[in-house]
Amino acid sequence: MRNFLKLASAILALASAAFAGVTVSSPTPGTTVGSPVHVVASASSSAPISAMKIYVDNNAVYSVNASRIDTYVTLSAGTHYMVVQSWDTNGTVSKTGLNITVNTVTTGGGGGLTIPSTAKVFTNIEQMSGWESCTVCAGPGGQGNPVPYSMTRGQSSPSLDGSSTKFWIGGTTPYGAALWWKQLGADDSKRNFVFDMYFYMTNPSASQALEFDMNQAVGGKRYIFGTQCDYKDHKTWDVFDGVARKWISTGIPCAVPAAYKWHHVVFEFQRTSDNRVKFVSVTLNGKKSYFNKSYAPHNSSVRELNVAFQMDGNKTMTDYSVWVDKMKMSTW
Repeated sequence: MRNFLKLASAILALASAAFAGVTVSSPTPGTTVGSPVHVVASASSSAPISAMKIYVDNNAVYSVNASRIDTYVTLSAGTHYMVVQSWDTNGTVSKTGLNITVNTVTTGGGGGLTIPSTAKVFTNIEQMSGWESCTVCAGPGGQGNPVPYSMTRGQSSPSLDGSSTKFWIGGTTPYGAALWWKQLGADDSKRNFVFDMYFYMTNPSASQALEFDMNQAVGGKRYIFGTQCDYKDHKTWDVFDGVARKWISTGIPCAVPAAYKWHHVVFEFQRTSDNRVKFVSVTLNGKKSYFNKSYAPHNSSVRELNVAFQMDGNKTMTDYSVWVDKMKMSTW
């Protein structure tokens, strides 16, 4: 009887190990990808999965207490060995390894910005208090129609770090919009800016456009670094000419983002030595495209440095939400 129980226990352990496994659906083994690398993986076992972890070149880079990973990992250019590993509540360990090559994909031309170690960095801006907002001012010429809207911090799901912020607009007025902005304190010395964030949508087709902005006012001039992903009109990335007060299509395609996925967008801006608004580049999910456009600033009597986010509704004004996480700005 004792030997039988030992045999049965061994069989169960083998069955558990055979059932366990990690499936990595992104990236694909042997492929060349841009950084940050989109990692999507799931784990299964006969017992509940308690944790998953990503290792790159034998270094742990990400972990989560869940049976699924959907995140972005920033990696240097070159060849890397990635392992995604899981643990279940019985202690069973499963892992899948793959080789990938990281190579930043670019379109257009021109040099990008390298963030120095001396840069001033604002992190988790979406979690900060003191955000301001409006709906009328978000319309054409600052004279739009009012719509209901909201901003709710502390969202545990969906989230990359356990606390995202949910932005929502609704109502029935066609093409309604809402704008949110966060003042970061005037800083006249800063001329280089990298605006970095992740966003997630469940109904992206309801959006007319998403706008990502950064603004600096210094020396009697206001520098508007306004960008938008214009899904329904130009279907391109647009930049804002603050003097002409109009959007300019860059010709860089901007498709409707996939639903139920985190998307990583990074913008590079400069206040040039001859005091112009320079749009350097946009990187969306690892694909970098260069704007290489610059415009004159307009007159202003204020001093400020802020980031902003705007949601535009479509013709039928379908309610929709955008979750934002890991919003960061580096300045130097």
